[in-house]
Amino acid sequence: MRKMRRLPILVFAPLALVTAAAAFAQSREPVSALKGHNSDAPIDLTADRLEVQDRADRAMFSGNVHVKQDELTLDTSRLTVAYSSAGGVQIKRLDASGGVTVRSPSETARGAFGIYDLDRKLITLVGNVVLQRQGSQLSGQRLVIDLDSGRAVIDGGPAGVGQNGGRVTGHFTVPQRGS
Repeated sequence: MRKMRRLPILVFAPLALVTAAAAFAQSREPVSALKGHNSDAPIDLTADRLEVQDRADRAMFSGNVHVKQDELTLDTSRLTVAYSSAGGVQIKRLDASGGVTVRSPSETARGAFGIYDLDRKLITLVGNVVLQRQGSQLSGQRLVIDLDSGRAVIDGGPAGVGQNGGRVTGHFTVPQRGS
C-alpha cells in the first residue's frame, strides 16, 4: 500500500480566499457593492465653509463635509464639486480629500481620497482603502465601484506601497453552522 503525502495547507489557501471572496460578494444584503444606487437622486450637502469659483464651474466645501444622495452618504474634510452651469446647475463630479467615508445600508468604504463621477456612475477611492460588509473586510490601495453593475474592484497598488505592501488583503466572517 502506498503512503499518501499530505499537501501543505498553503496549497489550499488560495482556494479558501476565492471562496471567501465569493461569499463576500454574495451575502444576503443587496447584490454587490452599491448596485442599484439611484445616482440621479438629488444631492444634499452640508459643510462649515463654501467657496464658489463660478467662472471655473467649481465649488469648494470644507470642514465636516457631509453629502447625501438617496441612501448613500459621503463624509470628508474637503470636497470640490465640478458642475456645468449651462441650462441650470448640473453636478458632474465630486472630488473628496482629507479622509473619505462612503456608506450605504450594506457597506462602508474608506480611503484617503475619493472621486464620484456622476456622468460615468463610478466611485473611486484611493489610499489605504477598506471595504466592509457584515463583518467581512477587504483592503487595498484603490477601490472602483461601478454603480450600474455593482462591480467593485480593489487593487493592491505598487509593491511596497501602503500597509499591505501592494497586496489586496481580506478578512471574512464564516457563517456559524448548527451541529
